[in-house]
Amino acid sequence: MKTLHKFILKSYVGPFVMTFFIAMFVFFMMFIFKYIDDFVGKGLGAGVLSQLFFYFSLTTIPMALPLAILLSSLMTFGNLGEHFELSALKSAGLSLQRIMFPLIVTVFLLSVGAFFFSNYILPITNQEAGSLLYDVRQSKPALLFKEGVFNNSIDGFSIRIGAKGDDGRTLKDIMIYDHRAMQGNNVVLSAKSGTMQETPDKMFLVLTLKNGVSYKEMTESEKDARTHPLIRDKFEERVIRFDLSEFKMSRTNKDLFKSNYQMLNLAQLKQAVDSLNYKMEKRKTQFGEQLMKSYYGRSAKQLQKTDPGVKADDFDKNYFDKLSKAEKANVIETASNIVRSAKAYSESVSNDYYSDFYSVLRYEIEWHRKFTLSIACLVLFFIGAPLGAIIRKGGLGMPVVISVIFFISFHVLSITGEKVAKEGSMPTYQGMWLATAVLLPVGIFLTYKATADSTLFDVTSYFDWFKKLLRKKKSQAGS
Repeated sequence: MKTLHKFILKSYVGPFVMTFFIAMFVFFMMFIFKYIDDFVGKGLGAGVLSQLFFYFSLTTIPMALPLAILLSSLMTFGNLGEHFELSALKSAGLSLQRIMFPLIVTVFLLSVGAFFFSNYILPITNQEAGSLLYDVRQSKPALLFKEGVFNNSIDGFSIRIGAKGDDGRTLKDIMIYDHRAMQGNNVVLSAKSGTMQETPDKMFLVLTLKNGVSYKEMTESEKDARTHPLIRDKFEERVIRFDLSEFKMSRTNKDLFKSNYQMLNLAQLKQAVDSLNYKMEKRKTQFGEQLMKSYYGRSAKQLQKTDPGVKADDFDKNYFDKLSKAEKANVIETASNIVRSAKAYSESVSNDYYSDFYSVLRYEIEWHRKFTLSIACLVLFFIGAPLGAIIRKGGLGMPVVISVIFFISFHVLSITGEKVAKEGSMPTYQGMWLATAVLLPVGIFLTYKATADSTLFDVTSYFDWFKKLLRKKKSQAGS
């Protein structure tokens, strides 16, 4: 039996590794297309890009692993059926479950590993990837000078270069507008040629201007504005240093992102949910007390100010009619202010409460997601393996088509359930387990049909069934 187990595992490992990395590559390319505008043209180094790609390739595992298990199991049993190896094993007295046993153990271990990955590694990966992507998005584009185009990337300056030499350092026809004084284009530098280069630490850009002129228009506030409205200065060489520190990507403290629900493990998620639930219950209790103390109590006090000898409860219904016109206006204005304040307070508390409520839903959704990934691996295996035994087609043709159909169905159901649960229209456990609840009976049914050697996808069997039904009806009509 050990030889059989080695044979089945050997048949499975190759397709699994291939499909797993293909799936990771596909989902990784989706990430590239989604965020490519955020890091292209910013002069990011190879180290930053490699870190970013590495972390986001790890985040594709929860999507790639179930698809790889589904496709590889379908391919494995499809190949065994196509080459009559599955029939030979069954003729030797082995059931389908016995043949699947080594792969069931393997997929179970993969599911356990997927759970530990989701609970311990994925939160750290999400934190690293999220913080790094945030820093990349916040960094300014790389400083690039195009010929004949004004560049405003450096704060306080607008620079135009007429032409660049082949070495990339030699410049011609340079014009610089200095806007640091925030007084318009009153300072202009123009040079026929020059050179530019970065300092070794890449913190400054040194621009050397040659054969140039600087112009400065004096403002009315300056004392020489009437006698010298314009100052022109010719120079043979002038060196200007521009600070490039703002173009360097700075790393944000990663601890600022650790409270995000995607960056927490099971224990932290449970703690966050308990804290928010306690906070919500406390807010509900304090809301009534604060409303009674600050608003209802103010109404009673206002009535007692009008007639101190009478309690608020003793005022009759005609009390308001007995007041003078000025007193009525005062009572109406006071009551309106109290109502507006109470309404604003109620809306503020309601917004805070529902904000915490939806945060609880997100934490609960992420808590269930830790388990749905592992269970999805098992469910999709029990769909893929029986399907491969039934269709008996290996390779990347029919198995890929069927796997994509089932995976898209699983993914659509997962997204739909999560969205409904996130809106609060359905309990989180129902929304997150919707896809599993729908596809688990499918897996059980396919396993049963494969065990019974059913011709589930044999079209001729359905035609034969209809022919038998028609013959039966004709015989009943003739009799």
